[in-house]
Amino acid sequence: MTTLRPVDRLDVLVLVDNATDSLSTTPKNVVPEWAGLLAAGRLPTLSGEAICRAHHGFSLLITAHIGDEARTLLLDAGPEGATLLHNAAILGVDFGAIDAVVLSHGHWDHGGGLLAALEAIGQSRTGFGCYVHPGMFAQRGTQRPDGTMFVQERLPEPARLTKAGANVVVTREPQLIADGVFSVSGEVPRVTSYEVGLPGHVRRSADGRSWDADPLIMDERFVSVHVKDKGTFVFSACSHAGIVNVLTHARDVSPAPLYGAMGGLHLSGATEKIIPDTVRDLKRFGLKLFAPGHCTGWRAISAMAREFGDELAPSAVGKRYLI
Repeated sequence: MTTLRPVDRLDVLVLVDNATDSLSTTPKNVVPEWAGLLAAGRLPTLSGEAICRAHHGFSLLITAHIGDEARTLLLDAGPEGATLLHNAAILGVDFGAIDAVVLSHGHWDHGGGLLAALEAIGQSRTGFGCYVHPGMFAQRGTQRPDGTMFVQERLPEPARLTKAGANVVVTREPQLIADGVFSVSGEVPRVTSYEVGLPGHVRRSADGRSWDADPLIMDERFVSVHVKDKGTFVFSACSHAGIVNVLTHARDVSPAPLYGAMGGLHLSGATEKIIPDTVRDLKRFGLKLFAPGHCTGWRAISAMAREFGDELAPSAVGKRYLI
């Protein structure tokens, strides 16, 4: 059982996501980008230059408040440094306030901006942790049914991350970080019959001459936080393990009942066939707040909108969730 330090509240800011949406209505505890910028005095004129860029990728700034204290975690860094830094500047992010960085898994759309993020943090502080899994650094790709291959950009090696100023922690084991406020899971057990990974996903062989099947993407992990009087909130950045597997494991190791979840669910493309099973089983967790985004896909979001009520609040760049 993981022992987390309970926090009073969470402030979650979406730095990078595939979608932008400041027009849809939201629950009271979810602030759309434009409204948040206006309230902060950061949107004197609505224009293209004044708002965030949507980009295929994911990054969250998660701030936990405990009394007068605050601990801040950067979960993933989007697909490139330019997008992350552009959005962070518009949203008024203080990189010096970030206590730790977690990379959820070794894909370019989550780690392409990692080096830029670490360098930005390193300008203000040293010795901050960057938590990665040893399996993240091989080259990956996706082979489509017609045989074509999307070869992915590789992540910077741990030595480059260290040079950028981070204290790099490479491990498969679960970790408590930032004074026990955030929990980074270990590898996620696969227990459902239908969440079998990403078809066609491959990684370079050890000799570099071929590709090996890698559908399970075992380097992926999630982050969780225990919010007082609410329960455990789970951040699953891409859910290649399957969001039901993720939430099942989170429930098994959490000190409190599950309260909510946020992240990409990867129910698009080759995994669309498991949408009905996933939505059915998601309802059994009784989540009070559910914020799918990034790689979830419109078909899955549409299915969830038919089954969930006000607890569904899809993610978009610049949105702020007050939990």
